Amino acid sequence: MLTNKVMRIGAATAVAFFLSSRAMASSSADSPVLIPSFSPKEYKSFPIRKITKISHDTKAYEVSLPSKNHVTGLKVSSLIMVKGIPKNGKEISRPYTPTTLNEDAGYFELVVKSYPDGNVSKYLDTLKEGDLIEVKGPFPKLPYTANMKKKIGMLAGGTGITPMLQVIKQILQNPDDRTSIHLVFSNKNEVDILLRNELDDLASKHPNFQVTYVLSRLKDKKSWKGFIGHIDSSIIAACMPPPSPDNLIYVCGPPGFMETISGNKAPDYTQGPVEGLLKSAGYTG
Repeated sequence: MLTNKVMRIGAATAVAFFLSSRAMASSSADSPVLIPSFSPKEYKSFPIRKITKISHDTKAYEVSLPSKNHVTGLKVSSLIMVKGIPKNGKEISRPYTPTTLNEDAGYFELVVKSYPDGNVSKYLDTLKEGDLIEVKGPFPKLPYTANMKKKIGMLAGGTGITPMLQVIKQILQNPDDRTSIHLVFSNKNEVDILLRNELDDLASKHPNFQVTYVLSRLKDKKSWKGFIGHIDSSIIAACMPPPSPDNLIYVCGPPGFMETISGNKAPDYTQGPVEGLLKSAGYTG
């Protein structure tokens, strides 16, 4: 029996598909030529123009591109690599997803949670406005095209929200894309819900987007209207589209989250077989 596909994005990685490396001419003769800024072959440096603290351990970095006519060259879905400080003579880098789209010319934004043992996130946490971020990419993942699926379910934990948000924005900005999206976003406490205002705003404006929150360490349970605990089989059954060739499930979060929900990617970073709760619910890769 055909079932719907599960796409594991992986912990703290990005989703976006890259455009041609040559300049992209607009269809209008009066519009400027947009110039891709990144390269998958080498790191390039870009200055931070604004840093916003969005939680006790997470910051949003707004990074300038060379001009207002420059773009990232990212298109859903692919990732970029961000460079940290070399360790023991070896290059240190980690994958991230810009929360802006390619249409946001002149800059891009990264939302980064600082982990105590995070080689790159700890380094980024020390940077100030005016400092440089080194970026290489983009690197293609799953290409998204409008209406490729009727329904998309998303299971995200922590900073796994950033690749989900890019796909969500890509779908909702296109009035011809009729895809229905249901995001289930898991966190510890209410203060840990990253980008909540933006998610709630999108949900209020677009009937084809729904967001459900799950908290595992809730302090004030009386005022909370979402789920309490961890994502389990009952939440998946209630919120995710059922197994079908017309549906798709995205999963992204820290390793323990991935292991429970879908199993982690294979050692060679291919998708590998679906495990965990999604396998038990009848989903396949």
